[in-house]
Amino acid sequence: MSLKRIPIGPWYIGFGVFLILCGIAGYASNPEHAKTALISGGSFGSLSALWGLWMWKSPAKAARVAAGLTTLMLCAAFVWRSTVSWQAVLAGEPKRFAASLITLMLFGSALSMIKLIQSLKER
Repeated sequence: MSLKRIPIGPWYIGFGVFLILCGIAGYASNPEHAKTALISGGSFGSLSALWGLWMWKSPAKAARVAAGLTTLMLCAAFVWRSTVSWQAVLAGEPKRFAASLITLMLFGSALSMIKLIQSLKER
C-alpha cells in the first residue's frame, strides 16, 4: 500500500503511535534527564491519534485544522530541538541518539503535514 492510499484518519492514528513510541525511546535512552520526552511524546502522540480518530469517523473540517495546527507546532518545535541537539553533538556532547530521534520526529511530522495537505486536495 502506498503512502497516498492510506486515508488521513488512520495515518494520523499511526503518527500518534509513532510519537508515543519515540517518547518512550527517548525516555528509555536517558530516564534521569528525558522525562519531558515521555511527557511530550505521550501527550502529542495521544492528541495526534485523537485527531486521526476524529478525521476517520467524521469529515469535519475542524479535525483537519486542529491536526494541521498541532503538526505545524510539532514541526517548529522539532526544527528548534533538532538544531540545538545537533549543535550539542558537534560540540562533543553525547547527544547523538536524542538528536537523531528528534530529527526522525521532525521528518515524521513534515511527512504528516504533506499527507494532510494532500488529503485536503483530494476532497
